[in-house]
Amino acid sequence: MHLILFGAPGVGKGTQAKLISKNFNIPQISTGDMLRDAVKNKTELGKKASLLMNQGKLVPDEIMLELIRDRISHNDCKSGFILDGFPRTIAQAKELDKLFSELQLPDVTCIEINVPDEEIINRLVSRRLCEQCGTDYNLITNPPPENMRCDKCGGTIIQRKDDNEETISNRLKVYLAQTAPLKEYYQHKGAFFSIDGLRSIEEIRDDIFGILKQ
Repeated sequence: MHLILFGAPGVGKGTQAKLISKNFNIPQISTGDMLRDAVKNKTELGKKASLLMNQGKLVPDEIMLELIRDRISHNDCKSGFILDGFPRTIAQAKELDKLFSELQLPDVTCIEINVPDEEIINRLVSRRLCEQCGTDYNLITNPPPENMRCDKCGGTIIQRKDDNEETISNRLKVYLAQTAPLKEYYQHKGAFFSIDGLRSIEEIRDDIFGILKQ
């Protein structure tokens, strides 16, 4: 089972990825986390990426693909994995196809969680998270404790600096321009499913599990 969760920031991809990972016993692979770990651990790829980021440059696709190649070679990926945050462009998707072909992996299944922009903005402006363990809260749907201390680890609950309306609107514009065309790309490959993300976490989970169990 090789899965890409697809959708704009704030649609709930991370929440569903954790549920899929636990139920199907496959790892959630976040390219952002991999990049941060490589930089922190000062691997060869991490050193290259760090140098570029310090110069204010984007990390090129070839480095990201090498990070993915290395990660999916681990034993915990033998039964499959969930890609979180990659690909973001058609060019990346084509390179990912080449990597899968080279490693003789089956084609990915792509599941989109679809939520209107207005709802995404409302969700992200209201989002809070524990800076220690990363637990998500929301002022509307899942309010944090009054003392703003995480009820799982006791860490401080904060609002991310980029969770403001102007920044979120810009992120959605970038998403529409760069990442949304992936929808058509994977639809043509015949492995694309779209899920209504305006329902409860449990309803969305049940739809995704139903697709994956097919």
